[in-house]
Amino acid sequence: MAKLKLGALIDDKPVKVTVELPAMLHRDLVAYAEVLARQSRRDISDPTKLIAPMLARFIQTDRGFAKARRDQGSQKTDRAEP
Repeated sequence: MAKLKLGALIDDKPVKVTVELPAMLHRDLVAYAEVLARQSRRDISDPTKLIAPMLARFIQTDRGFAKARRDQGSQKTDRAEP
């Protein structure tokens, strides 16, 4: 079985956000939840619960974003010094 990028879900205090998904993306999300449920042997009753961990994983692995964030941090540090 293929290893998915998304691992086990953790419980965390959520922030409510409303998002509209294209129908095709929603179907893919449901299919992903089914595969993940089989792999983890845990029921995933609400596929929308995968959106936050997927988004977090995407941000964590985006090298361009990490570089931009580092560059932004170094600019703040440069301005803070006299």
